[in-house]
Amino acid sequence: MEYKLFEEFITLQALLKELGITHSGGAIKSFLSEHSVYFNGELESRRGKKLRIGDKVDIPDMNIDILLTQPTSD
Repeated sequence: MEYKLFEEFITLQALLKELGITHSGGAIKSFLSEHSVYFNGELESRRGKKLRIGDKVDIPDMNIDILLTQPTSD
């Protein structure tokens, strides 16, 4: 899926919450301990990791691939 990023960055925690993958900011710690989350192909465990346009987040066991994209100006 694509996520249009309107700011300079979003944290991993905020992205997963906004997409409804986690229910709250506090749930991210247990989520990261239960699921392998990859940032641009590397295993990521920092909930505050800053994500920018062009970055990719993968959660293989949930079949989730997120690509951060630039919003289009229509």
